[in-house]
Amino acid sequence: MTRTPTFPHLLAPGSIGPMSLVNRVVMPAMDMNLCDDGEIEQADIDHFAARAAGGTGLIITGACAVAYPVGCASTKEPGLSEDRFIPGLKALADAVHSEGGKLCVQMTHHGKIARIDTVQNRPLLVPSVPGGPSDLSALADNTPGELRKMGAVTGGKKPTYHEATRDDIDWLVRCFADAAGRVRDAGGDAVEIHVAHGYVLGAFLSRADNKRTDEYGGSLQNRARLAVEVIRAVDAAVGDSLAILVRVAGREFGEEGALTTEEAARAAALFEAAGADAIHVTGWGRNPFADFTDGPLPDRVGAYMEPAAAVKKAVSIPVIAVGRVLPEVGEKAIAEGRADFVAMGRQLLADAELVNKLRAGTPEQVRPCINCYVCVQENFWDDTPLCAVNPALGNETLLPLVRTAARKHVVVVGAGPAGLETARVAAERGHRVTVLDKSDRLGGTLWFSALTTPDNQRLLNWLAVQVARPGVDIRLKTEATAPSIAALNPDVVVVATGAVRERPAVPGSDLPHVHTGDTLRALMTGSGDVSQVPPLLRAVAALGKLSGITKSPAAIRAVTPRFLPMGKNVVVIGGSLVGLELADFLARRGRNVTLLEEGAHLGVPMALPRRWTAVRHAGEAGVRLHRGATVQRITPDRVEFRVGDTVSTAPADMVVVASEVSAEAPLAEALTGVVPEVYVVGDAGQVDYIQGAIHTAWQVARQL
Repeated sequence: MTRTPTFPHLLAPGSIGPMSLVNRVVMPAMDMNLCDDGEIEQADIDHFAARAAGGTGLIITGACAVAYPVGCASTKEPGLSEDRFIPGLKALADAVHSEGGKLCVQMTHHGKIARIDTVQNRPLLVPSVPGGPSDLSALADNTPGELRKMGAVTGGKKPTYHEATRDDIDWLVRCFADAAGRVRDAGGDAVEIHVAHGYVLGAFLSRADNKRTDEYGGSLQNRARLAVEVIRAVDAAVGDSLAILVRVAGREFGEEGALTTEEAARAAALFEAAGADAIHVTGWGRNPFADFTDGPLPDRVGAYMEPAAAVKKAVSIPVIAVGRVLPEVGEKAIAEGRADFVAMGRQLLADAELVNKLRAGTPEQVRPCINCYVCVQENFWDDTPLCAVNPALGNETLLPLVRTAARKHVVVVGAGPAGLETARVAAERGHRVTVLDKSDRLGGTLWFSALTTPDNQRLLNWLAVQVARPGVDIRLKTEATAPSIAALNPDVVVVATGAVRERPAVPGSDLPHVHTGDTLRALMTGSGDVSQVPPLLRAVAALGKLSGITKSPAAIRAVTPRFLPMGKNVVVIGGSLVGLELADFLARRGRNVTLLEEGAHLGVPMALPRRWTAVRHAGEAGVRLHRGATVQRITPDRVEFRVGDTVSTAPADMVVVASEVSAEAPLAEALTGVVPEVYVVGDAGQVDYIQGAIHTAWQVARQL
């Protein structure tokens, strides 16, 4: 029997300076862009209060501008520079307190990232004028619409720069101290001074940004001087009444002269001596278009635990670790003395009730973040973050779900993510639910995607737990037809049968070594129609099914680096989300992979940071990437394709078609007039992958 994990260290009380906390879970700053001209609005209050109600010990706001509108990245971020901002801050503090949490306000001046300064024709305040332009090559895979939205944030204006003078430095110090006073007056519990992510204090600290030759440049002590002066001023203003957190990059990535972990630890000791009550260790990729998934939102679990542990050795005050911290990772880090508190950002966007569920001994009920970067993508064009798995993010008034007054029998056809989310929400609202699927397992394409994207397995596990409840009848290996559905006498049918996958209309597309997503899934899992698979590969698939390996995506991932039932040379047709990740998966298992994308951009519709990283990783794995490639024909051993006026060939023992995906729901048409209510959700209605599946299912099920 598997033992349910417990979290005694994570859930233990703790303190930071004068602030006592009920547990060691921190919500780090994540910009929601819900304010109006710097003033906190109700939607922002609802968002943070929901996380406090969910048990989070310390809530840290998104970035708040100490000199608003000067030095801010958005007019939708809270301001701290005038007394007119205090009522909104007080309402937020009161709401968080009423739910049992504590409020920390993050204080920032964005420096070279202050987009509103550019919009309003102010030069960006920097320690030194930046050198050459950043590498923008990753933007090659941004669509024109995305580029227009990114450019619209600054109105297409180019930034200019102003090197901070002594007067500017004195002004900055006063701004931070005055802002902290307003947080105190509003009833906050703590402030966080941001000395990372390229913001002005972090830029002074990093050799890559700071080329000064005065007392604020050169040695680490000099580069830390401005942050030290800010901390001292804030401590003098509010130190008896507020805890003072300092956020520092435990490491910067992607550029020569970037801040090192050793420097971060030494700087943290200086910050402690100046009056800091805790150090919050983050990370930062210096080029957001190349290094974003190194930092500040890493794609590696526990990404900054090593830097946090190094900082902890250098200070005696509490250390907060961040960076894809899952509950079990946080528990282990605190138990081992590598951190005192842990910050869970995207996890708390996905599930505001995370801490309450851990406390109740039901960690399996925590809805997981799948690390898709849909949330942060919206910040690139100053919009409110979305969550692929939590449709209520940004509008907490949609929860809790309302129980139905008229119980219905809801039949869901398809046990993929859209079908399971429909079943979950409908059952939670009190409906009787029957789920039909012709496969032998839950998950549909979500199961298969877990091969290349392990985070998707966590979502599938969670959905499986959610539908394992009274009132939900799961019937696998069951073909759904209009007559068989009518025999169930449903009040509602929700069709969640997924997308249709065809073959390209080119010579050779019907050859036996050409696979669609459906036939490849049958080959890898031993489930489904393998009639078109060559006999030897059919035998391998059957053996895998017999051994039980094909029941687990993790087991398949573990075995396939050593044995993969396909030829050495693989051509993947289609460089969207599925094709790009599949190409990388196969290349890392020793295959020579060529990827052909007919369009101009790879990785669409991945969220931007994930897309940039996926393209880079595929190239690093040896995938030969071709944009604007039109397939001409497929032969038994190669694929002929055209890019512009050039015709080329790629060797191919196997061809995988990851294009030709379309939405289609003929079953819904067949049920018209047979069932009172029929709905289509997920890729059967519009191909939009996990986000589309969860959101469309949620919208339909909450209205049944």
